[in-house]
Amino acid sequence: MKRNQLIAIIGILILVAVSAWAFWPSGSVDNSEEGHSEEEGGAETAGSEGALQISEEQIEASSIEIEAVQFGAATELVFPATVAAAPNASARIDARASGVVRSVNRTLGDYVRRGEAIARIESADAAGLASQVATARARVNELSALYDRERRLFEANVTARQDLEAAQANLQVARSELSRAQAAASAAGVSGDGRSLAVTSPISGQITAAPIVLGSYVSAGEEMFQVVNASGLQVQVALPASDAARIKPGDEATLELGEGREIGGRVRSVTPALDPESRTATAIITLAGAVQGLQPGAFLQARLRPSGETDATAISVPEAAVQMVEGRGVVFVRTQTGFQATPVVTGSRSGGRITIVSGLQEGQRIATENAFLLKAELGKEEAEHGH
Repeated sequence: MKRNQLIAIIGILILVAVSAWAFWPSGSVDNSEEGHSEEEGGAETAGSEGALQISEEQIEASSIEIEAVQFGAATELVFPATVAAAPNASARIDARASGVVRSVNRTLGDYVRRGEAIARIESADAAGLASQVATARARVNELSALYDRERRLFEANVTARQDLEAAQANLQVARSELSRAQAAASAAGVSGDGRSLAVTSPISGQITAAPIVLGSYVSAGEEMFQVVNASGLQVQVALPASDAARIKPGDEATLELGEGREIGGRVRSVTPALDPESRTATAIITLAGAVQGLQPGAFLQARLRPSGETDATAISVPEAAVQMVEGRGVVFVRTQTGFQATPVVTGSRSGGRITIVSGLQEGQRIATENAFLLKAELGKEEAEHGH
């Protein structure tokens, strides 16, 4: 009995379901679902995260520039590099003669001017140079008096002209010897008392080494100071044989100084032959300006851009286009109603542009100059909505 009742109830439910399906408007369920989906999609687009509604007038008033994304980033080659002083920007100052260091006027880290005396050496050579000057001066005085005597006798018709001319020639030779002796003494910086020689710097710069001690004995040719002119520094880049031919004089370079600092430079020359041991060529890069604290021997990373070479598969944008929002790089892509903050993954930087690894597509239009105004506007909107 119960079984028959259960079968009857199931049959009634099936008849009700079939009747309801028969009388339901065709396609009404699907249409309602599609409409609901479209409403959600439209609401998400209008109020999606990172969307900014900005009119054309506001864009123009804010001087926000827009650029189309294109393939073709400049090719960059990265090599290790070493800071070195140019030949005319570095000087090793040796002792002119053997002797005792009697004074030290400048020490490690001090700045010196060209020709400035930075130490003095008491030396027998100083006395010798001073003696040569004194001897030459005495000889000039003697021959000058002899010439005056011969000139008076010649005017009195007592002596022949050839005697006068001989006296004049001897005087000229003596004066030349005096000039030579004085020049040698001056170049050596002989003191007035003739006891010490001056140690002078041939260039202006900073003392980077001073291996001397006051009162110590130094031999002729022994190193006393090293001076480097920071404005004359250059960078030497080791180029592998496979890339050496790609780098030419005039190519642009960017040097990474550490701690996020960079400085521009330009290739001045490239050695025509490879080093037989390292099998590398050397590119010399001149810096765009002096760098505080940069010393010869420092190691850097150099990014060189071969002229005429571009990566057809890479995208680069102006540095101003990439803004940091919550610790990630963001580019503002132009939409019909304004801009959309789009996260991107960035690569190398060079020449005021940043390579975009992912996040952008060719043809998209992005904000470049004054994009920071959009970042500020985005921050205000998120604050208003409690994000």
